Amino acid sequence: MSRFVKMSLLAVALTLSQGAAAQKVTVEELQKGLDHPWSLAFMPDGQSMLITERAGQLRFWQPGKGLSQPVSGVPKVWAQRQGGLLDVALAPDFTQSRRVWLTWTEADSQGRAGAAVGYGSLSQDSRQLTDFRVVLRQQPRLSSGANLGSRLAFDDKGYLYITFGDNFHAETAQDPASLTGKVIRLNADGSVPNDNPFVGKAGARSEVWTWGMRNPQGLALNPWTHEMWESEHGPRGGDEVNILSKGKNYGWPLATWGIDYSGEKVPGSKGGRVAGTEQPALWWKVSPAISGMAFYNSPRFPQWKNGLFIGALKQQSLIHLTVDGKNIEEKERLLADRKERIRDVRTGPDGYLYVLTDENDGKLLKVGLAESSGQ
Repeated sequence: MSRFVKMSLLAVALTLSQGAAAQKVTVEELQKGLDHPWSLAFMPDGQSMLITERAGQLRFWQPGKGLSQPVSGVPKVWAQRQGGLLDVALAPDFTQSRRVWLTWTEADSQGRAGAAVGYGSLSQDSRQLTDFRVVLRQQPRLSSGANLGSRLAFDDKGYLYITFGDNFHAETAQDPASLTGKVIRLNADGSVPNDNPFVGKAGARSEVWTWGMRNPQGLALNPWTHEMWESEHGPRGGDEVNILSKGKNYGWPLATWGIDYSGEKVPGSKGGRVAGTEQPALWWKVSPAISGMAFYNSPRFPQWKNGLFIGALKQQSLIHLTVDGKNIEEKERLLADRKERIRDVRTGPDGYLYVLTDENDGKLLKVGLAESSGQ
């Protein structure tokens, strides 16, 4: 039986200051009863979507109909702690290929886990994945369920970017021969592009695009500069947003603005600025525990022009930032009154924000601004 909740605009809207004017944030609960949802991807009709649940279910959601039964053909996942079925993305040629990409976690017989990436073809009725192919497995497997990363994003040339966390083994992020603490870049068919920075170099993985990441859970293409941006959890403090460049080292754990969970210096850290490593575009002294992120490039709500939205898990809010070239400033926190962990956010084709809350009774939310605040 569908757990669809009829679209009903919540009477209570947040009133938040934005400069001299006030804006009313509206929230519709489109769906309840999701089991720790992790990611969503819009279908070509701009209304229906695929949603992942961390326990291992891929769901098809439609307005007025709600959730499907779990889509069959999804790989078996290792669902422990932060692990499970994670990101979902449609291939750029989805209307022809019906290709759906997924990330998930697997574990060996000793319980050592890592992320995996693959794709299958979605049936016309969106009920089944067929011919599923595993493209890449994170090696070595070192995780006990932490720091898995695992976001997917395509750029406007059709290359696929994948984030892999350090599996809570920080030193591996500085080893180009491992797939931990890295951003990966592949062709749309899963092969390695010839111009990747480590192609043909001994002691390095050719799939690697950038290195020195900790636990990157946000990944999005900047629509104005066409650069790939990444956001990641720091340790205690030091959550950060990075602008990715080919072959660059983003520092972890040599360079970090955070401290260890013990309150001491991160083992191996040489401070916030270290020669040969890139500085984040933005970092937080107190970690919001940031997750999915989305740029806002729609004319529907001019107040959100040049916006970047990032989910916060620990601080239970949707962070609204403004972007001016490479400069980023935090503007406000939305949805904080709901006290829900925000796992993912996407800008919908209709110009609304679509948000997933990471709870036992997870929700799909549609977030916008009231008409009176100026569309």
